[in-house]
Amino acid sequence: MTELGPVTWPPAPIRTERLVLRESEARDRAAFIELFASSEVGAYLGGPRPLDELERAVPQVPGRRPGLFVIDLDGAMIGTTTLDRRDAERPGHVRPDAGAAGAAGAAELGYMFLPQAWGHGYATEACTAALSWFGDAYPGEPVVLCTQTANDRSVRVAAKLGFTEVERFEEFGAEQWFGVWSPAGRPATPRV
Repeated sequence: MTELGPVTWPPAPIRTERLVLRESEARDRAAFIELFASSEVGAYLGGPRPLDELERAVPQVPGRRPGLFVIDLDGAMIGTTTLDRRDAERPGHVRPDAGAAGAAGAAELGYMFLPQAWGHGYATEACTAALSWFGDAYPGEPVVLCTQTANDRSVRVAAKLGFTEVERFEEFGAEQWFGVWSPAGRPATPRV
């Protein structure tokens, strides 16, 4: 993944009804380690990473980079959502007939949440806010999303967010669902 490009980063924190999307802080380090070490979170992302490896590798202020939002609930990190540029060499194309050029530089949405945050609608709420921010920062630009078809929860979140399936393909030894979101039909994000 590569960075999105010229925007002011970090933006002001984005507030939704229950969440705050913000830049990473030192207090988030333990939650980042828990996220990457979780076998549940890693089930569709290549597996969990060893805790001792993470303790050595995760910086004091993890995830501080353009495109990464920490999802904060009541002052604590419960997950992340990212907007990065998709590597054009990977499979998955905005237009199936376009070949690698059809995905070159497309913005890609990603999200990971701690298991205790699953099932409460936080992913949909946070990603809707991130997509709204993106739509304002990059008017008219579509966003892609790729997830394993076996990851039912993630596919349901993609549908709730308004992603439309473009294609399926094999990557990382599993069938992938690949969809696109257009800012033209985006719902308004509630701000509080």
